[in-house]
Amino acid sequence: MLERISLSELALQLGRDGDRSVAHTADGPIECAQFLAQVRGWNATFAAQRGTRFALHLDDSAAFAAALFGAWHAGKTVVLPADNLPSTMQLLETQVDGFAGSYPGALQAATVATPAPALQSLDPDATRLVLFTSGSSGDPVAIGKTLRQLDTEVAALESRFGVGLDGAVVHGTVSHQHIYGLLFRVLWPLSARRPFASSRLGYPEQIAAVAASNPVILIASPALLRRIPDSLDWSPLKAALRAVFCSGGPLPVAAAADLLRVWQQPVIEVFGSTETGGIASRGRNDAAWRPLPGVEVRIEQGLLQVRSAHLPELDWFQTQDRASEAGEGFDLLGRADRLVKLEERRISLSAIERALEAQPCVEASRVLMLSGGRSRIAAVAVPSAAGRDLLGSQGRKALIDRLRDALRGQVDAIAIPRQWRFVESMPVDSQGKTPEQLLAGLFQPLQPAPRWRERGAAKASLALTAEADLAVFDGHFPQAPIVPGVALVDWAIRWGRDAFAIELAFARMEAMKFQRMVTPGTELDLNLSWHAENRVLNFRFESAQGAHASGRILFASAGVSS
Repeated sequence: MLERISLSELALQLGRDGDRSVAHTADGPIECAQFLAQVRGWNATFAAQRGTRFALHLDDSAAFAAALFGAWHAGKTVVLPADNLPSTMQLLETQVDGFAGSYPGALQAATVATPAPALQSLDPDATRLVLFTSGSSGDPVAIGKTLRQLDTEVAALESRFGVGLDGAVVHGTVSHQHIYGLLFRVLWPLSARRPFASSRLGYPEQIAAVAASNPVILIASPALLRRIPDSLDWSPLKAALRAVFCSGGPLPVAAAADLLRVWQQPVIEVFGSTETGGIASRGRNDAAWRPLPGVEVRIEQGLLQVRSAHLPELDWFQTQDRASEAGEGFDLLGRADRLVKLEERRISLSAIERALEAQPCVEASRVLMLSGGRSRIAAVAVPSAAGRDLLGSQGRKALIDRLRDALRGQVDAIAIPRQWRFVESMPVDSQGKTPEQLLAGLFQPLQPAPRWRERGAAKASLALTAEADLAVFDGHFPQAPIVPGVALVDWAIRWGRDAFAIELAFARMEAMKFQRMVTPGTELDLNLSWHAENRVLNFRFESAQGAHASGRILFASAGVSS
């Protein structure tokens, strides 16, 4: 293993490392001297500013790293928002002294004449970073970190995982604007002298196309790893892959087994949070979570407590994770505060319930996350007298629309329930309790679980089975059930949005054809193509019997309709 560089000494060491590659870009490698020149350029920009706190956002990881260290060497505290949206700028305007990187009108790196003054060591306690995470209410919470905390965590990662990774190039599917991507895609590679790819991977096809001239380390999220198809040619990546890391949420056991079969490489899961830093890891042969080097854990009253140098204070930190002891590690048993992870965002089910029960038309509610082809938030509600009146006069959709409108602005948009059930009273078991299994039993799947075969920027395909228990068969028709055409269109829109990240409102349908009925048990293939320039989604359902349905969906330029 190469000797690790302390993050506070990184700039000094870069000047001694010669022509070693720091990052790989589409235009070629960035060597130490070139990267150091970029750091100095950003340092000159930040040093000329009077403020102390600056928001930084850049998509390119190499440019981001240079800006980050340039700001730190100018004595600035760097604030890392998740995005560069105008709404984010507005929220941060009173919290920062300026914006750098990809924000409109933001600071950019200056051109520095050579030879430039040497950069000094960073003070590990005075050098600071602010990240954001979601609290139990779903609102962003600022978390401060010192360079000492970050460096200690990087040292733990290298101690636990570094053997056998020298010479590998780090590629990632996660953003460096969050703690996981920041550590694994930028700070750890810089410290361990491993080059990292400057561009983020967004699709399985991009992962399969990673140049295999060097060994590869992949930093990924559960959301993407759950969607890895068998149909791509993985042989080049499989030969080069040295390690796969996953964090941000639980990876299903079946998905981990599929990845091991396809890539011949076990996934290493890392557990932690923005507040605590890394806590533990587990791999293929680890049934339990094993604390990272330097991390102590204990379980008090069924809840996990953590103590490590990753935290701001060397005292026990109380998490809201239920846990039990397991050998030299621990098992996780779920969140005590009913927080769930949805697409790597933390959602408080209790907060949604409180918001619903504050509405005049709801007497009681229970919110749960349904699993299946895609996890989704669902709500079971007991309407009040006013709610029953609305149901009777205007129908179910009117009540759902009113509740969704009430939740907007109170909870994250992704937390607004997608499925609803209205009941006279909550179902209870023999003990008078309402377990989640009873609530989940109120929901039948509205669409089959997709089995993705291809997911590209413009084309996607998936296989699905029209199982007999799908809700769309109810009433269509008792003696000869079929999937109604409107359901096929809905499936095409849902999976088109998922495959191509379409965030536009539905406008109209064109060239619709329904050639064959879809009956229970039919094995379908759905082919999708997306034309972003004219906002058109083409779809075609086929089976061994032939074509079933096809058409075009046109989207407007407004936001997604509910």
